[in-house]
Amino acid sequence: MTAGIRDSGVGNRADASDRTRNPASRIPALAIATSLGVGYVPIASGTWGSAAGLLLWAALPATTSVQAIAIVLLFVIGSWSAGVAETHFGKTDPGEVVVDEVMGMLITLFMTGVGWRGAIAGFFLFRLFDVVKPPPARRFEHLPGGVGVMADDAMAAIYANLVLRAALALIR
Repeated sequence: MTAGIRDSGVGNRADASDRTRNPASRIPALAIATSLGVGYVPIASGTWGSAAGLLLWAALPATTSVQAIAIVLLFVIGSWSAGVAETHFGKTDPGEVVVDEVMGMLITLFMTGVGWRGAIAGFFLFRLFDVVKPPPARRFEHLPGGVGVMADDAMAAIYANLVLRAALALIR
């Protein structure tokens, strides 16, 4: 196993020569992991990924079932694609992977009933919790493969969601 890559147990073992190639089978995974290239923005890719999450939230129907399905699908597909991206980039939780931030924004805003002002507040709360990673979020980073990439952001988003709900309860 290449140093610095978590072993997810499924296809996450690669030698250095494997990372230099870009087999066609990796293209869909990298497109998902980087949120169609947003992760390649050289500065603050996580913030841009969170902004992409805001746009996805705005595009989705505002129903609990659709948003819940989107969150679950993003977690599952994001875990797979982030694992492939770790192998491709040769490091754990590469900065180019921003699908976790996209999912994080959906969790942050899940069942809050906010408009754009509340969504912007949720954006800043999620960025704060994603950077600080209070326990147990930081421990979730150590889960294997792409699950670790996704799980710490899911936990940070849960914190952001709870704080956003508390703030909304105070001002309503």
